[in-house]
Amino acid sequence: MKTLNLSPLDPDFVQNPYAAYTRARAQGPVLFWQDYGMMAAFDAATVQALLRDRRLGRETPADQRKPTPDHMRDFYAVEDQSMLELEPPTHTRLRGLVLRAFTSRRIAGLAPEIEEIARALLADLPKGEAFDLIPAFCTQLPVRIIARLLGVPEDMWPDLLRWSNDMVAVYQIGRTRATEEAANTAAADFTAFLRRYVNERRQDPRDDLITQLIAAEEDGEKLSTDALIGTCILLLNAGHEATVHALGNGIACLLEKNTPASALAPDAINATVEEILRYDPPLHVFERFAYEDIELGDVMLEKGRKIALVLGAAGRDPALYDQPDVFDPTRPAKAHAAFGGGLHFCVGAPLARLEMQIALRALFDHAPNLQLAEAPRFANTYHFHKLERLMVTI
Repeated sequence: MKTLNLSPLDPDFVQNPYAAYTRARAQGPVLFWQDYGMMAAFDAATVQALLRDRRLGRETPADQRKPTPDHMRDFYAVEDQSMLELEPPTHTRLRGLVLRAFTSRRIAGLAPEIEEIARALLADLPKGEAFDLIPAFCTQLPVRIIARLLGVPEDMWPDLLRWSNDMVAVYQIGRTRATEEAANTAAADFTAFLRRYVNERRQDPRDDLITQLIAAEEDGEKLSTDALIGTCILLLNAGHEATVHALGNGIACLLEKNTPASALAPDAINATVEEILRYDPPLHVFERFAYEDIELGDVMLEKGRKIALVLGAAGRDPALYDQPDVFDPTRPAKAHAAFGGGLHFCVGAPLARLEMQIALRALFDHAPNLQLAEAPRFANTYHFHKLERLMVTI
């Protein structure tokens, strides 16, 4: 089969992966990505189909499981409880319990709190000087909302953020022993912190997600404490990481493209957010195992092998989107893959969308003259696609 020699560490690729995706689609659309040591799908049709194909999954096949290294025991103790890494029937039970607590009504009810936090953060932004909008606004809003949602003290957000950043760093290309040790320490600290709150909520229920997860049950079966902790950590790590960088990428895009204010109007903001997620999503690769041989056109994905579903490339596929490299907030709605799909479709997608809709409108209402102070640069953190910083003036 055709191969792709492309380092995700290449500086040109880091700044603009989409040009490489276009070349890969023309070659493939399914190629063997040498640098990852696995097949990769770059077209929307294959990516969307495989996200929903039950012959693939996230859970490592039994014959490929390796002993957990001592320096990663706490990290994998959490990971092993994450529904993102599990398949039915365990995944079905866990996700069902989470959805009983993570309801659309509960998420919609957070809108006033998102608006309140956004106003407070915007009021503190410096005037008359350039500053980095990522830590000042994009980062704090989603992590504070997750803290409120879980029911842990909001002033703990710097610790939550540090733990989250250290843990998700293991999914980035070029991870090292130091990366792994930092992730393990973060997992141990995060677990100890949450275990205390879970034990407290068992004795003293509150109106928060931890209490609701404790109360949720399916067929008489409740979440174990370890599964509950793993679920809370997943909700924070996945929810915070995606929303922070979707916001950063989106704000940079709106400013670079001189997007008219009409794109942020109440009747247009939903479409604008969906176009941001299609055009420049924060997560570019989602890996799956094949549980049986699968024919992909003229190539075979063999049982036990992994395939990288390149979500970032799927959103720029001209077979699905007219002029895909043009940012167009008025584009007619079509499904995109920014939140994944199938059984593992992001459970926090409704919250991420709501946060982006509220945050973008609040920001540009507060700072109608918002401008870039320097050209945005992306960080060398593939397969996350995020900005190093976003220097602006208001």
